[in-house]
Amino acid sequence: MEEPQEISSTNDSCVGDIVIEKYLVESKEAASHVQLACSVQHCAFPLDGNQLCIWNTEDPSHQRLILRGHQQPITAVAFGNTANPLLICSASQDCVIMWKLDECREKVLEGLTPRGTVMRTLLGKVLCLRFCPDDRVVAACAGNKILVLDVESLSTSAELEGHRGPVTAAEFCAWRARVLVSVSEDRSFKVWDHRLGSLIYSSSVLTASPLLSLFIDEDSRQLVTGSADGQLWIFSLGESHHYRCVTHVDLKKKTESFSTRRVESQLCSLPEESQLPSTDGLERGGEIEVELPVLSLAPCALSLVPSSERGFVSSENASCLWIGSSAGLFILNLANFELEAVLRYKDFRNLSIQVAGSCAVMGKTGNHMAFCLLTSLFGSQVAVLEIRLACLVRSLPRPNVGKDLSVLPRSGVLPTSPLYFALVEEKSTKPASQKQSAVRSVVKDQPLVFHSRVRSSGYTSAPHVTMFLPKTNIKNNGKRSSKCKNNYKCKEYPSESPLPTRLSKQLAVASDPTAVCCLQFSDDGRRLACGLANHLSLVFDADLSGKPAVFSGHDGAVSTVCWSHDGRWLLSTSQDGTLRVWSARRTELALCLGEGMFPRPVQSAQFYYIDAFILSSSGPEFQLLKYHVDTCNDDLRRYKQKSRCKAVFSLRMTDAVEMTSFSAVNDFYSYIVLTAGRNRTLEVFDLNVGRSAALIAGAHSRPVHQICQNKGSSFMSQQSQVYNLFATTAVGDGMRLWDLRTLRCERRFEGHPSRGYPCRIAFSPCGRYVACGAEDRHVYVYEMGSSTFSHRLAGHTDTVTAVAFNPSAPQLATATLDGKLQLFLAE
Repeated sequence: MEEPQEISSTNDSCVGDIVIEKYLVESKEAASHVQLACSVQHCAFPLDGNQLCIWNTEDPSHQRLILRGHQQPITAVAFGNTANPLLICSASQDCVIMWKLDECREKVLEGLTPRGTVMRTLLGKVLCLRFCPDDRVVAACAGNKILVLDVESLSTSAELEGHRGPVTAAEFCAWRARVLVSVSEDRSFKVWDHRLGSLIYSSSVLTASPLLSLFIDEDSRQLVTGSADGQLWIFSLGESHHYRCVTHVDLKKKTESFSTRRVESQLCSLPEESQLPSTDGLERGGEIEVELPVLSLAPCALSLVPSSERGFVSSENASCLWIGSSAGLFILNLANFELEAVLRYKDFRNLSIQVAGSCAVMGKTGNHMAFCLLTSLFGSQVAVLEIRLACLVRSLPRPNVGKDLSVLPRSGVLPTSPLYFALVEEKSTKPASQKQSAVRSVVKDQPLVFHSRVRSSGYTSAPHVTMFLPKTNIKNNGKRSSKCKNNYKCKEYPSESPLPTRLSKQLAVASDPTAVCCLQFSDDGRRLACGLANHLSLVFDADLSGKPAVFSGHDGAVSTVCWSHDGRWLLSTSQDGTLRVWSARRTELALCLGEGMFPRPVQSAQFYYIDAFILSSSGPEFQLLKYHVDTCNDDLRRYKQKSRCKAVFSLRMTDAVEMTSFSAVNDFYSYIVLTAGRNRTLEVFDLNVGRSAALIAGAHSRPVHQICQNKGSSFMSQQSQVYNLFATTAVGDGMRLWDLRTLRCERRFEGHPSRGYPCRIAFSPCGRYVACGAEDRHVYVYEMGSSTFSHRLAGHTDTVTAVAFNPSAPQLATATLDGKLQLFLAE
């Protein structure tokens, strides 16, 4: 037996301690397609065919344990789940043997030969063994059937038949004691009640190649199975989900995507951060294997690695998965279905096994390490690798972009900011009668009244420089932190209210079918505005009762409606290229912007900076508009237009691509504007510094249709990370959740169809749900911690074109392509 040896990287950098070959043995017979086993402290594998070798990972100097009892070569090995007693089961064509590891070791120390308990004989070739969570039964996959063996009585409690090919893997469901899931070379999976011996569910054929591996994630309640051609299929095991497919992952494509992201990150990294293991072949794409068979799946405790060392890795709480393949190991994030790390065997010199025939991985808690047990595909070597997880993720690039970004401002408005100049200019152009109420200038004027006791002078106190810095750390006991203008009272959203899922009302907005293009509730939740394809904007009461207020004047379909924060004004944009501001009380036009104001027709717009500005997008740029609406009450003078607006600042997207969507917060002072381009990129602009702050390339496989920000709620207002989450959607590419601080996709929401029509999305006021309208006449509601939808709301008569949550009551309004509004209430 060879001594343990450290394996260094092919790159002469300091990352040689990522992988250490702790143990290497040459067996007399190959074990290339044998189920191997790893536990927290032990690794088990066949040695010389019919001997079971167990190696202690805690103490490498500990004498290896050899267990003899099989006459035929061992084909499968599995450890039990309980620590005392620690059981291990091994199978060959002649018998299945159960061993108690502690008793066997005591026998060896006494100089005796350890003996196991024969549970069953002559089962044929057993490809997989698996213990149930309490170790009372073990499943043996022999041929086309699964035998459930009772550990205590040594009897067969059930024989599960139904697969049309050899069963390759099986797993017990931890939270449903009766459930057993199996996969087979017939390319399907089946769900069994092993106590009754009955079939619960049988899937269709998933892929063209045999299914080889299986894993059930308790945190996300998902089933993951991998095939011989490198395909991964993820299914939901949640109640009422009916084993729906969440997503499909191509391991080869994910590897190529990971390599691309890695190269892009290296370009913007410091030189010392780019000293990584050699990946020349991976980056060129010429040496990537045609197929990456998924040999094994195991949980990966990536969240235990300190955040300071996580570097390129995104989510802190997402479940991750080890994928063992013939060419290397991969870490898959089960939230966004992206690879977090790739470890290829041939990237490390002197590693004894370059191509694996079988493997098993076990992560160790507390020390950020994992052990990988490998057998050679073409030889008879067996190796145990120690993987230092912290070193692996630390070796990945750490992009600096985005680390200082936050929707919540961290400092006051800068003197060089376009926001500052616009507000100061507004003050300087106001009439003398309004100067006392204007924003105070930083330059101190000479006082007109020289008595300090006269408060009306306004010069007894120093100017407030950081007037725009919101207080976000105040304990408000559930009260809304930001004050509304003009004593505008807002109802607080009931944080414990259930999700609105019951269809309460449906009405048609016009006598003829007319598409509803957009929806938005006012901030007090009392009114609902909608834009129609027949050039009109309507404002309903929140409960859709009564006669709506009509706003007419556009010459094209209304594409955007937006309420001001104080509820006095309604903004709309149309395909006629104009932007209009309406008086919500009088249903009159207050301001119209059109030709000559913008380089291209306006696509969308919104109020910004608590109604101080209007943001509008046209072509590849967005404009910051300073506006003034005349509020004269004189019936004779109010027809003389005194409202005005001018562009004070504009920014273009990188490469001047057309902007498809943008989003900014208007509920509090924020400097961040999120944009999406026709070239599938997302770009973040910081208006406090007046420039682009970050760029996310390839956010979707198709142009992004909408960006929507999560504005949180009262009970989550203390958690600033809620405000830094935003979602994007693209036709045919689903919906994704992003974190502004890391500029990484945190989760992919799968399950809703978006093949040909753009879907609208909206966050619930509590920040826990996101709703998405789909072309199959349903609205899909997702919980933030799940990748598949929790509710599917029916009752629509056509494609759902818009969704909107009421900010002050548990209500959800939806609109359809045939001109119907639906109102959903809580049960």
